Amino acid sequence: MQAVIALARPERVNALVYVTALAPDEGEKVANVFYRLKPHPQAPKLAPDSNGLIWLPEEAFAAAFAPNASAEDRAVLAAVQRPISLNCITVPVGRPLWKDIPTWFLVAEDDRMIVPETQRFMAERMTAKIKAHAVDHTPSVTAPGSVVDIIRDAIRSVTGN
Repeated sequence: MQAVIALARPERVNALVYVTALAPDEGEKVANVFYRLKPHPQAPKLAPDSNGLIWLPEEAFAAAFAPNASAEDRAVLAAVQRPISLNCITVPVGRPLWKDIPTWFLVAEDDRMIVPETQRFMAERMTAKIKAHAVDHTPSVTAPGSVVDIIRDAIRSVTGN
């Protein structure tokens, strides 16, 4: 979950790059950001299981999570998914690192998990350098060049190379 990177404090972190991510502000809950606007009609309804963990249903990978991925890639994504604890999305976060260091945000214009309007809202309030692409929620799988490009932009900006 990329909301976690905003709480990291390693000394060597000089920039953050969010890729189709959730970026709550201080005191905000991930769930509040996620449900800020009406979800995409094909987004799955997420609910915790009996252990309080949230799993993405298998059919959601083709419908919303990775619709542009191959069937093989979707099968791998489903097989390696890790559940989200309910506490991860219902506990207010601390001061995010994006308030203190340069930040980039790749907005996925075809995202069915986090609507693009919500991504833009978060990116704009963090004053991130925004790159928007017509990609789904998994550009690292379906459009890796767009992810590499934004990471390179961040590296060049903070190192001067």
